[in-house]
Amino acid sequence: MAQGLEVALIDLQSSWNNVRHHTEEISSNRLLLRRGQSFNITLYFRNRAFQPGLDDIIFVAETGPLPDLAKGTRAVFSLAGHSGPSPWIASLETLGATSLEVSLCAPPTAAVGRYLLKVHIKSLQGPVTAYQLGEFILLFNPWCPGDAVYLDSEPQRQEYVVNDYGFIYQGNKNWIRPCPWNYGQFEENIIDICLELLDKSLNFQIDPATDCALRGSPVYVSRVVCAMINSNDDNGVLNGNWGEKYSDGINPTEWTGSVAILKQWHATGCQPVRYGQCWVFAAVMCTVMRCLGIPTRVITNFDSGHDTDGNLIIDEYYDSTGRILENKKKDTVWNFHVWNECWMARKDLPPGYGGWQVLDATPQETSNGLYCCGPASVRAIKEGEVDLNYDTAFTFSMVNADCMSWLVFGGKEEKLHRDTNSVGNFISTKSIQSDERDDITENYKYAEGSPQEREMFLKALQKLKAGRSQGFLGAGLPPSRSMPPRASPRSLDTPSLRPSDVVRVSLKFQMLDPPDMGQDIRFVLLALNISAQFKDLKVNLSAQSLLHDGSPLPPFWQDTAFITLSPEEAKSHPCKIPYSQYSQYLSTDKLIRISALGEEKSSPEKILVNKIITLAYPGIMINVLGAAIVNQPLSIQVIFSNPLSEQVADCVLTVEGSGLFRKQQRVLIGVLKPQHRASLTLETVPFKSGQRQIQANLRSNKFKDIKGYRNVYVDFGL
Repeated sequence: MAQGLEVALIDLQSSWNNVRHHTEEISSNRLLLRRGQSFNITLYFRNRAFQPGLDDIIFVAETGPLPDLAKGTRAVFSLAGHSGPSPWIASLETLGATSLEVSLCAPPTAAVGRYLLKVHIKSLQGPVTAYQLGEFILLFNPWCPGDAVYLDSEPQRQEYVVNDYGFIYQGNKNWIRPCPWNYGQFEENIIDICLELLDKSLNFQIDPATDCALRGSPVYVSRVVCAMINSNDDNGVLNGNWGEKYSDGINPTEWTGSVAILKQWHATGCQPVRYGQCWVFAAVMCTVMRCLGIPTRVITNFDSGHDTDGNLIIDEYYDSTGRILENKKKDTVWNFHVWNECWMARKDLPPGYGGWQVLDATPQETSNGLYCCGPASVRAIKEGEVDLNYDTAFTFSMVNADCMSWLVFGGKEEKLHRDTNSVGNFISTKSIQSDERDDITENYKYAEGSPQEREMFLKALQKLKAGRSQGFLGAGLPPSRSMPPRASPRSLDTPSLRPSDVVRVSLKFQMLDPPDMGQDIRFVLLALNISAQFKDLKVNLSAQSLLHDGSPLPPFWQDTAFITLSPEEAKSHPCKIPYSQYSQYLSTDKLIRISALGEEKSSPEKILVNKIITLAYPGIMINVLGAAIVNQPLSIQVIFSNPLSEQVADCVLTVEGSGLFRKQQRVLIGVLKPQHRASLTLETVPFKSGQRQIQANLRSNKFKDIKGYRNVYVDFGL
C-alpha cells in the first residue's frame, strides 16, 4: 500500500500574490486576490514527494455560511483536472523533492468575499486526508478582460480603483470649489469593514445563501452597498441630516475622509454614524466600491433636480417680494448634489448601455422598497431611455428636468416662466491623475438648447406616461419611486417664452466683490431695456438663506427699487447686505439666495431673476518640512486663521492622510482672536510610499469647514 502524502506546511505566498493582484496596499501578510487571475501556493510534504498519477489532489474553495456547489459558493477542482466541470482551475507549477507549487485561479464571475481554501489528498489505495490551507479574500478585477468590471485603461484603473484620495466639488455653478477627501480604501481593517457591510445588509439577513451567490454580480453588489451606506432601512453606515442641529453628532461639513466614519460604524457595533449629506454618502460609497475592486468616481451635479412626482418638472413658488417659498410637494433644486459612477458591463440591459453607471446612496426616494438608487446607465440617461433598470427616470430628472416658476398671491398661482436649461450644470469629477476638474456634462445630456436635448426630454416624458398607463413606472420600479401625476395640465406644458421676451426688459445680478465670509456682500442689479419704449419698473429684492437641499429659510433682507429706463438704456441699482445683518441668519451651508421680482407698470408680466451665493472662507495652508520618506519622522506645518472680525471659540483642527497618519489627528485650539493667524507643527511617520495627500479641517462655534490640503510624494527610502 502506498504511503499517504502528508502536508507539513502551507505557504500562501501572500506578499508575492498580493503584488500581482494589486492588493499589496491592503496587506502583505493576508492573501487578497482578484478573480479571473491566477495565484500560486506551495505545499510542503512531511514524508515524501508528490507523485502524479499516484496522488490525487483536490482543492475546495468555499464562501458564505452555507457553501453550495449548485449556487457557485463552493468549488471542487482537481489538480489532475478531472474532478468535474468546475470553472475554478488548478495546475502544477513546480515539483520539488518534498514540495509542490500550484497555480490556482477563480473564474472572473466568482462571488467576491471571504473564502476558506481546503485540500483533499488521496493516494492510490490510501486514505483521504484533508487539510485547511487558510483563508483568502476575493475581489472584483478591473484588470481582467473576463470580469464585468474590466477597465482597459491603466491610468483609469489607477485613478478609479487604486487612488486613495480625491476631490469632491461643492459650492454652486458660479463658484465651484474642490473639497479634499481621504477615501483610504486600503487602510487597516477597511476591507473587513466592507465585507461586514455586505453581511449586515437586509439581503444577507433574509437569505444569506442566495445573497452570497449573487455577489459575483457588480450590479447586485452595487445596489446592496448603495442601500447600506444610508441607514434608512437598516443599520447602514450614515444617518442623513439636512437640518441645522448636529449637537448629537458631527456636522457633515466637518468630515474630511471615509476611514473615520467606517471605523466608527464598526467600533459601535454597526450603529449609524451621525451625520452625512450627499457628498459624505458618495465619498463613503466610493471607498467601499474601490476597496471591493469596482472602478468608482464621485460626481457633482450643480443645480440638481429632485422631482418627486415624476413629471420631469421642478415647480418653484415665489411670493410678490421675490422670495422662494417652501414647496409642499418637495420638488427642489439642490445647489449641488453628489453621487457615484461605477464602471461595469450591463448584460441585463440592451447592448451599448454598459460603462459608467449612476449610483446614489443619498436617501431621497425608495427603489424596490429600499432607499438606494441605481445602477442607472449614464448613456441611457443621455438617450432618454428612462424605462431601463435601475432608477433611470429619477436620475434623468436630476440632470435634465425643466424648472417652472410660479408667483403665489391672493391664493392663486401665476406661471412666471419655464426654464428648460437651469437643471443639471457643470457635472464634475476629478480628472485622471490630475488635481484638475473634469466637466462630463456631455456624458449625461446633449447641449442645452440643441434639438437633440429637447428630443430626448420629450422621449423620456413619453416613456414615463406610457409606463404609468400600464400600471408601472420605468426603471423596473414600483410606484413608490414616484407619485401619480397631478391632475393639472401644467405638467405637460410646452416651454413658454420668458417674460423678459414679452416685457423687453432683462434683469441680472452682478457681484462687485468676492462673497467672502465676514465681509459685506456688495452687488448690483442690472436692468436693460431692449425695447423702443420707456419702461417704469418696480423691483422687489430679497435675500434668504438656503439649506443644502434647496429648502429656504425666512428672508433677512429686503429692498425695493424703482427704475425708469429710456429706450435701449441700461441702469444698475447698487445693493449691500452687511455682515452684521446676514451672519446671524446663515445656515451651516453658507448659502444665500438673492431674488428680484420686477414688474412694468403698463404690463401684467413679471420678471424673476435670482442668484445663489456661497460664502467663501480662506483656506488652510499646509507646508511639508523636509523630505517625506517611509518610516522616517516628518514635520508638517499647518497655518490657519480666523477670517471674522469677531472672536471665535471651540476651535478644533483635524488632520488626516492615508499612508501618512495611522489615524485622524485632532488638535484642540480653543479661542482664536478676530482676524488672528495661527500656526502649529505636527509630527508623523509615513508608512506607505507614493503619492499621498494631507487633508485638514478647522471648525469653531462660528464656522465648520475651513479646508486645506497638500499633496506629498513619499519616497520608499533604503
